[in-house]
Amino acid sequence: MKSTHIARPSAVIHRRSFLQGIGISLALPLLECMHPVFGRSKPPEVSRRMLLISNNLGVLPKKFFPAGHGRDYALSPYLEKLSAFRDDFTVFSGLSHPGVVGGHSTENCFLTGARGPTKSGFRNQISLDQFAADKIGQVTRFRSLNLGVNIDRANRSLSWTRDGALLPAEDSALAVFRKMFVQGNAEEVGRQLHRLEERGSILDTLQNQAQRFTRSLGSDDRTRIDQYFTSIREVEERLSAVRDWESRPKPAPPSAEPSEVREKRFFLHKLELMLAMARLAFESDSTRIVSLMVDSFATPVFQLGENQATTDGYHNLSHHGQADEKVKQLAEAEIQQIGLLRGLLEGLADRTEDGQRVLDRTMVLYGSNLGDANTHDNSNLPILLAGGGFRHGQHLVFPKDANAPLCNLFVSMLHRFGIHADAFGSSTGSLRELDLT
Repeated sequence: MKSTHIARPSAVIHRRSFLQGIGISLALPLLECMHPVFGRSKPPEVSRRMLLISNNLGVLPKKFFPAGHGRDYALSPYLEKLSAFRDDFTVFSGLSHPGVVGGHSTENCFLTGARGPTKSGFRNQISLDQFAADKIGQVTRFRSLNLGVNIDRANRSLSWTRDGALLPAEDSALAVFRKMFVQGNAEEVGRQLHRLEERGSILDTLQNQAQRFTRSLGSDDRTRIDQYFTSIREVEERLSAVRDWESRPKPAPPSAEPSEVREKRFFLHKLELMLAMARLAFESDSTRIVSLMVDSFATPVFQLGENQATTDGYHNLSHHGQADEKVKQLAEAEIQQIGLLRGLLEGLADRTEDGQRVLDRTMVLYGSNLGDANTHDNSNLPILLAGGGFRHGQHLVFPKDANAPLCNLFVSMLHRFGIHADAFGSSTGSLRELDLT
């Protein structure tokens, strides 16, 4: 008969004492570099990129979704705006996130697929952009850029960490431009490097203090501490990479700084600037991954043209109830957004890299967490994927009463990005219809 284990007094550690030893970890800020580095996939030989765009109030379904399916489908009124790129994009019907319902509450789940956003105790999951960034590592100055237009930064984001924490989006095009191209003077760079060194010394202190406890711990607790030390080593490696990039000169700015646009009524102009920043980020190889949330929900009355403004905020327009004037204004706002998307595709198609169009190396996802904002419907999401070298020129249709998981598309995108992931979120596989011939 096994004897009952009796802990020796020396093996009993009060939680307060332990926290005094390692509690300094609670003071560390949430750094973008705090993500796992082990188990990364080998960086792809070709510089693959992805731009992930979501308008959290969607589009008018009847004007977005085309008639027919396969390659012989008829372009919808909105897709006519992209007719020059018909062979460079695929439009999808019948995709959604299983279990992700609750109207506007689903906006933070567009790139995560986390179920039950309205349930008590809900915790988000890692987003597609951060999952990809973790896998390829810091091969560029910025692992990813998380952007927003009129965004409520404290409550909304497309980017979420592996622990389900929100990463705030940058909503100033000027700030993004300076982050990519404006080099601080020697004193400013020195201060930043010093801050990074201080963080490194905190980690050293933390590890030294925590090691005092390991000798008297049981095997299970030793395993937990080992995992804790592994996390510290991961952060140290991230900090080392950040220090390395901080020491390198930034690329020369390709143009003058963009103007600072603070007023939310210039919604469409702000979107145009952010798309330009995303393109500059790719062209300068500042990052390979950009997410962009268009926060229409937080957009008040806005300009449709130089002398034309909407009669209501974007959210109220989206709940149009089929009122002609609201539908007309909403359609005008959406067609202009599709026009800005066309401009982005034109810019990516006009540039070449190693004899190949940049568009063929860049995946551009455009979609929403709402299939129909007027009714708060979270099924049949409007999804369009352009570029990236897929087999495009299709309208892929899945059952409207049993949607395919949107995460299946995400898995296909990860594969094309050079990441061999078996699954992501609620995926049940990949979309083979997009595979190259």
